[in-house]
Amino acid sequence: MSLLLLALLALLACTGREWRAGATEPTGLADVVGLRVEGEAGAWRFWVSVRSPDRDCRQWSPFWEVVDEHGRSLLYRRTLAHSHAEEQPFTRAGGPVPVGAEDVVVVRALMAPGGYGGQALRGSVAGAFEPVHLPEDFGAALLAEGPQAEICAF
Repeated sequence: MSLLLLALLALLACTGREWRAGATEPTGLADVVGLRVEGEAGAWRFWVSVRSPDRDCRQWSPFWEVVDEHGRSLLYRRTLAHSHAEEQPFTRAGGPVPVGAEDVVVVRALMAPGGYGGQALRGSVAGAFEPVHLPEDFGAALLAEGPQAEICAF
């Protein structure tokens, strides 16, 4: 790895990086609209901003997650304990997320009911994250993996 790339990665680890999806039309599902990353390769901390039509525990976003670029592996899932009807968009941190700086990943959220299908962010920490709308069946098998939201408090 070149010294310039190592220096850049060290700087990123100290200062963090942030991406915003900009003004997009709500999908009616859980949309990932922002992301901030700090830390180091293999142990990043992600702050994910989600906009969702939460009402209460009958309609809410129970988690956001990081999956590989092909939707085959769940790399990290941050469960949520309640709906965010009064806080939109909301931001929650999670980690450590075990990916390299150049690994391309997808950050997405689930809407219950409704499933996946809202706006996601795709990219890498060393590069950039861009808004993406994934096929409805992208990584659908990962829904059954843990951890799962245990309760919805309100």
